[in-house]
Parts: sequence; C-alpha cells; structure tokens
Amino acid sequence: MTSVLGPVSPRSADRLAVRPLGLRDAALTGGFWGRWQQANREVTTRHALGWLERDGSVDNLRLLGGPHRGLWFSDSDVYKVLEAISWDIGRQPTAEFDEAVSGLAGVLRAAQEADGYLNSNVQAGHEAQWNNLITSHELYCIGHLIQAGVAHRRAAGGDELFDIARRAADCVAREFGERRRKDTDGHPEIEMALVELYRETGDQTYLDLARQLLDVRGHGVLDAQGHFDSTYFQDAVPVREQSTVAGHAVRALYLVCGVVDVYLETGERALLDSALRQWESMTATKTYLTGAVGSRFDGEAFGEEYELPPDLAYGETCATIANIMLCWRLLLATGEGRFADAIERALYNLLAASTSVERTGFFYNNPVQRRVARPAASTRTRPARAEAPGTRPPWFACACCPPNIMRTVASLGGYLATYSDSGVQLHQYVPATIRTGTATLAVATEYPRDGAIEVTVLESADEPWTLALRVPAWCRGATVAVNDTPVPAAAGATGYLSLERQWRTGDRVALTLPMPVRLTVAHPSADALRGAVAIERGPVVYCLESVDQPDGVDVNRVELCVDEPLHEEVREGLLGEDAILVTASGLARDDSGWAGAGWAALSERPPEDGRSVTLTAIPYHLWANRGPSVMRVFIPARRAR
Repeated sequence: MTSVLGPVSPRSADRLAVRPLGLRDAALTGGFWGRWQQANREVTTRHALGWLERDGSVDNLRLLGGPHRGLWFSDSDVYKVLEAISWDIGRQPTAEFDEAVSGLAGVLRAAQEADGYLNSNVQAGHEAQWNNLITSHELYCIGHLIQAGVAHRRAAGGDELFDIARRAADCVAREFGERRRKDTDGHPEIEMALVELYRETGDQTYLDLARQLLDVRGHGVLDAQGHFDSTYFQDAVPVREQSTVAGHAVRALYLVCGVVDVYLETGERALLDSALRQWESMTATKTYLTGAVGSRFDGEAFGEEYELPPDLAYGETCATIANIMLCWRLLLATGEGRFADAIERALYNLLAASTSVERTGFFYNNPVQRRVARPAASTRTRPARAEAPGTRPPWFACACCPPNIMRTVASLGGYLATYSDSGVQLHQYVPATIRTGTATLAVATEYPRDGAIEVTVLESADEPWTLALRVPAWCRGATVAVNDTPVPAAAGATGYLSLERQWRTGDRVALTLPMPVRLTVAHPSADALRGAVAIERGPVVYCLESVDQPDGVDVNRVELCVDEPLHEEVREGLLGEDAILVTASGLARDDSGWAGAGWAALSERPPEDGRSVTLTAIPYHLWANRGPSVMRVFIPARRAR
C-alpha cells in the first residue's frame, strides 16, 4: 500500500478489515466539526504558537544550555503543534504554516546533536542522557518528534522536518536496538511512532525496535524508586498477558495503540487479543458516559472496575484522545462498528467539552459533576493540570492536552470513512466529501442536531459495490431509502447497514437515525451512580448547569421525575450554535429537616419535601462557557409514589 495522508497508514493490507483514507480523500465540508476544524486552523494554531514562545518551550530548544523553563518534557508540546500544523498543510497548504514549520525545524536542526540526539532538558544538563528513563520522557519526546516528521512528510512531501526526526530515531536504534539495552521509557508513545516510521520508510529496524520496546515491558525493567509503582509505568504485566487497563490512563492507552500497530504489521494475534481484552474491559467497567477514562487524580490513573465517581472524575483529555486513537486502530483491524461508536461518544462529549467555544481555552481534566462554582481561570497564568477551574484556561504548565486536541481536530477527516475491496464504509456522520478508487460521495447532514444523513454518489465504478453505513448502538428504528425507495434497514453483526448495488452518478441514499431523548442508567456495580439517571439524545450527553435552572434551585439538590415526559426545545444562538435543550420535570429538594445532622436512623429519616420545578439540560460540551457554574450529568431519579 502507498502512504496515506493521515496519522495511521498501515504498510500492508493483509491484517486490515478496512483501509484508511487520507485527509484529502475524506474532507470535512461544514457542520460542527468543519467549523471547529477551521477555527483550529485559524485561531487555535496562532494561539498555541504564541504560548509555546511565551512559556519557553521553543526557547528551551533555541537556547540550549540556559535555564530550562517549564516541565522537562515540554519539547513534546512543540512537536504536537508541529504535527497539527502539518495535517492542516495536508488539507490546505498555506505559506504561513510553511514558514512556521520551517522556522521551528531550523531551531530543531540547530539544537540536534551530531548523532541525532535531541532533548532540550538533557542537553541543558538537567539529566544525564538515557540515565533516568523512568521519568525523563526522552523516548516519549522523540516519539512525538517522529510523528510530527512523518505527518509533515505525508502532508508536504518534503524532508525538512522528517530528516530531523529520522536522525533522532536512528540515535535511539543505535542505543537500544538489537537488545543492546533492556529498558524503555516510563511513558509509552514511541512504540506507535516507530511503527509509523517503518510504514513511511520500509526500514525494518524501526518495526523491530517497536516490538522490542513492547516485549521488555512487564518484566520489572523500570525501577520506580518510590515514584508511583510498576503498574503506573506499564511495567507490571507483559503486554500479551494484560487483561485490563491499569495505571496512568494515557500511558496505558498509548501503549495499547503501539500493540495494535505492531500486530497490523506482524500479524502476531496475541497482540491483538491483548488489545481487545483491555479495550473491552475498559469500555464496560472503566469508561464514563461522556467518554472520559481515568477516574483517579492520584496518578492520573484508572481505578478498579466500576470506580466511576462523577464529582471526583479525572478524565484527562489526552486519555480520551488516546482512546480515540486506539479505537481507530481496532476499527481498521476488525471493521467492527463498536469502535466507531466509542469514537463518536468521545468526540461529541468529552473532546467537544475539552475546548471553549472560542477555541482558545482548554480543560485538562473533565469532571462529570461540579458541586461548587470555582473561580474563573486566569487568562495570564498557566494553572497546574489537576482540579479544573471554573472556566477553561488558555494553557497549562503541563501543556500536553491543547496540542493533542489540535492534532486530533486537524486530522479528523481521517476518522470519517474507510474503503475495502467490497466498497466504502462511513463511520462518522459529518458534512464531507469522500473519495476512494471505487466512488466519490458527498455527505450532507446536520447530525447530531437531527438524524437525517443524505449520501449522494458523485462518481462510481462500473461494477457493483457495497456502501456500509454505521447504525449506532444507541439507535432504534433506523430507516434507509435509495432514490426515495425504502429498503430493508437491519444492521449486520458488525453494526453496519450494507447496501450492495450497481451505483450510478446521482444516486441518493437517505439514512434516518431516530434520536428521541432517553434516560440512561449506569451498571449497578457503579456505586457512585446507582439511583441516578443521565439524559442523552443521539450521541450527545446532557448536563444540568446552574445557569439554566430557575432562581433558587441548587443543582446539587434536585431529583428528576423519570415517570414524566422529556421535552426538546431549540435554543437559537446558544454559544454560537442552535442547540437542542431538554426540559424535564423535577423536584427541588428541601433538606432543611436534616439541619445539623449528616446521618439519621432509617426509621427516623426526616420527611422528604420540596417543590416541583422544570429542569433544563444542555449538551455537556457547552458547560463552563458562561462563567463559573455548578454542573452535573447524573441526576438522582425520582419515581411517582
């Protein structure tokens, strides 16, 4: 296979159920994500470049030997921004972005040592080279450099940044390859980067090294020395034996991405089996309704099964992005719609909530409940990563999330559709143009505002082929028509509705996904969520925010009357979009009978009292855009007595 203009480009089709498309072949043309992608390009990129200069990340590389500003792995922030810019160049070249890449590449070239080594913190003398891998992030940073270099080469066709990245990779290969060293980095990431470098070059050295770095984990090669433990660093269980995700959420999921990448190039089934076990366990027992993963502030880690407290949820943005990356790889490997379903949940909820509507403010962690309206974030300082303030800060001292959001949004077209020998598969429904060797399609929709999706065939091969349309697991009663004629609409075992025929230019497919408002409950083992419900509509999770409730109503003291109907209403121009809100009958509790008491004998429980109110729920992704507020996703359920 030839290289694909996108973040994942498998070299062989042998282990692919479906094949990825490049960013020019699957291009967003409008809608919520199209507008965000344009703002990402025009607003967030300039914002990020400014902060990289302001916080010293570029100067750390520009002025080697001086004091190192910020965190020791700040080089990676530069590389992720470069990757995001590269994907944007791939979609639409511009002199401004070419100059930005050239300028930063010049800084990196000047900083890189003769043997290819590059790390501003180590080169400034704050660490000895390769001496403290458990915390130094040396391989982690080089991994992000490799991904930036590969992205730019695929997007721009040149080697300006790619050569710097490959020289750094060769330095790693000389030091670690052929098991010359038996250790690895405390933060997985380079594994998938090395596989992508192999895919771009065909050099087996990089694939072998990626596999080696997977093989050494789980054998105690990293000495934690009191800094968390081997589980946190993904060194407690060999990768082929791992049955569930554990430890630091981002590290765990980046590692599993590398596991799937190596499987796709080697065919070692044990790797795919391990990845599937871990993903299935995580999705069933360790994932929030919003797509958040990682429930613990301590160690930014996964908790135990069903440990999903809403008010204490950590939900790092990077962890959900890592899950999107993993789901995409598993989708390519299996063709199963459940992975596209998980991507959809993550995109429309946690990822969408991670960024302000102006696209210049970000959440690092993403709560599912906020009991107290915290102060607004400063626009001048960089807060610590934990404990999200009342609004989204413009940047962080640990700035991994904003550039990660940028590169995800810039490359989003790569997650929309795939192709195979049988035809074309649509996974995410956004206005787009899809081009494969078989067909060119135009997708028109206002999804998820409504569930109507129209696909028009602009060009088609002469022989019959299959158009596969994902029917989300939440959807009941999907219908489809071809040229206004209804056809059977049962989704197959993989979650896709398959339409095989001799397609002609001008053929129209109308898919309708009903999305009435629904109430959702958690697994009964999720103790912190038992007895509560959440509101969903289509792929969108809703929340109650104090801004929208009647005067005097405390969001912490409401119950939702689950026997009463839910109502939709359109709020035009809410934070820049025509949002669909949901209203519900509720009770504003009067807890005054509990005054001075935190506990009571069951037989002496104070009488329940309160007043009927109408509760208004907004899409979760819009919360915290109107100033500090109280918020909750899960609401105690109240039934008629």
